[in-house]
Amino acid sequence: MGLFYRTHFCSDSVAVREKLTTMNKKTKLIVAGLGLVQLALLGNKSVAQEAQTLSEVVISTTKNNQKQSQTGKVVTVISREELERSSGRSLAQLLNQQPGIVVNGVGSNMGKDKSVFFRGAGSAYTVILVDGVLATDPSGTGGAFDLRLFSIDQVDRIEIIRGGQSTIYGSDAVAGVVNIITKKSADAGNHVYGVASAGSYNTFKGTIGLNSKVDAFTYNLSYSHLRTDGISEAANPIGNSQVFDKDGLRQSALNANFGVQLAKNFSVNPFVRYFSGHFDYDDDAFTDANNTSMSTHFNGGLNATYDLPKGKITLIYSHENTTREYQSSFPGKYRGRMNLVDAYYNQRLLPNVDLLLGIDNKQTAVTHYYNLNDNANANLFSTYASLFLHELSIFNLEVGGRYNKHNKYGENYTYSITPSLNVAKALKLFGTVSSAFRAPTLEMLFGQYGANLNLKPELATNYEAGATLNLLDQKVNLRVVGFKRNMKNAIIYGGTGYINQDLQKDKGFEIEPGLKLQKFTINGYYAYVEGQQVTASTTSDVLLRRPKNVFGANAGFQASDQLYVAANYKFTGERTDTDFSSYPFVNRSLKSYHMVDAYAEYALLQRKLKIFADLKNLTNAKYEELIGYKTMGFNVNAGLSFKL
Repeated sequence: MGLFYRTHFCSDSVAVREKLTTMNKKTKLIVAGLGLVQLALLGNKSVAQEAQTLSEVVISTTKNNQKQSQTGKVVTVISREELERSSGRSLAQLLNQQPGIVVNGVGSNMGKDKSVFFRGAGSAYTVILVDGVLATDPSGTGGAFDLRLFSIDQVDRIEIIRGGQSTIYGSDAVAGVVNIITKKSADAGNHVYGVASAGSYNTFKGTIGLNSKVDAFTYNLSYSHLRTDGISEAANPIGNSQVFDKDGLRQSALNANFGVQLAKNFSVNPFVRYFSGHFDYDDDAFTDANNTSMSTHFNGGLNATYDLPKGKITLIYSHENTTREYQSSFPGKYRGRMNLVDAYYNQRLLPNVDLLLGIDNKQTAVTHYYNLNDNANANLFSTYASLFLHELSIFNLEVGGRYNKHNKYGENYTYSITPSLNVAKALKLFGTVSSAFRAPTLEMLFGQYGANLNLKPELATNYEAGATLNLLDQKVNLRVVGFKRNMKNAIIYGGTGYINQDLQKDKGFEIEPGLKLQKFTINGYYAYVEGQQVTASTTSDVLLRRPKNVFGANAGFQASDQLYVAANYKFTGERTDTDFSSYPFVNRSLKSYHMVDAYAEYALLQRKLKIFADLKNLTNAKYEELIGYKTMGFNVNAGLSFKL
């Protein structure tokens, strides 16, 4: 039963895990002192919110490059500069600082599974893209991409779009989309970059990269490696004298992007990515064990573009192959594959009117450990179109629709309507009405436990409205957004297996103020979400592991040309969790907690070399993130980065 619960009860609960380490007391006291100095100086801008005020930043995730001022979608951009100040963090930790996003497991052992909860939706309702291409893992129950396998040092910027985005990106884009855009070469000549750091729990991380542009050929190659001894994944129950062992991890990531300009208007851009991870994990909540999981992920393909006088044709092909193997008293092996073809056409109809037409086809397959010859597969074909009207006086409008045909459940449709008004230079009003869907996963259709070939897609209707205010040449900014999401045919694991039964209604709002004064920047956020789940016999307002209230502040200060210091504060409110290690399951309320982090960097050699220190949980807060799992106390990662 242990493996069943680990792989079949929401990737938010109990899945593969990993780890971190401890420092000696002397080093810890020195670093803590440095942290207090940094707090006194004040610190960081929300490593992702400064870019929100830059209305001229171009967004590529809409498949029709737009300035933020031209779209009514709620967009956050984490810039290159902000990512360069995040070398001491993981991708999950960075996303956890964004309004409306809670990454479950981010404070637990570094190797523990990370689940992205976006605006109250479960972890399987957010699409992860890498360079605009779907990143997924069909071998998993939820199909979500494993954030642990991607190194933040290989990322150039991140675009986050909130709300239902199924009209552009199809299945699973119910709550939002995260587009991870990797580093690529843009300048002529050869360039070498890298990061080397060490920290708490005997953690070491290194990245080395090389990129170049020679005539019509460009490339970017990077390799990252991370290892840590970690902490015990499981918490030691009170009164237990047994010493739990540490659960470490080792992982590597290779990223390669190439670009070939075959003609003035025709380019081909192949890519190859390979990730591997070796994670130690425990049996369950409060239960120590010497289990190991191994995961490998290969992704290869190409992006080709052909420019026309007033348009562009884009062709994307992507192949993904993921293998996961568990070595424990409940061993398992899974292999998932995906082949994606996405072709779309952009056309400028009028100076202020753009058209997007596209088709895509996604084939997925999984092989289960218990029968390596048993291949479960599904095919989802879609065609989509969107019309973009920009800056018609003060008015912008995006209207789109999508048709989907699944070889198991049949057909469904989605739509999106997004108007916005630039009422004045300082004020924009916006809103969206859209539908979204999530197709049943291969595990639900063909899995070992409770498979049901008669499942229908989960369907959601999203409503969103808000305003953005920028004053004093964008030195003062404010964004306020309210949202509501109604979902029907939600898939649950019932008494006889997977069934379409539940209704879920979520609603909430986000407030994001910001202030920028010369060398000082501060950004804040408050996110509220509540939900109601309706089953055949009960109505519940409990959203497991999702707090109703989250707020935080990020401050940054450029103390000199060389020195930058930053601080980050986050409050996570009470939430309800379930102890999945016992049966029947018992819900319990978890207390709220506060986290204070700090960061400092010092630049040398005309900013070609930076020395940095990233300190997390400065107050050494003791808190419970998940029932029965340990959280990290004060920890630090420090090192250097360079660009030559």
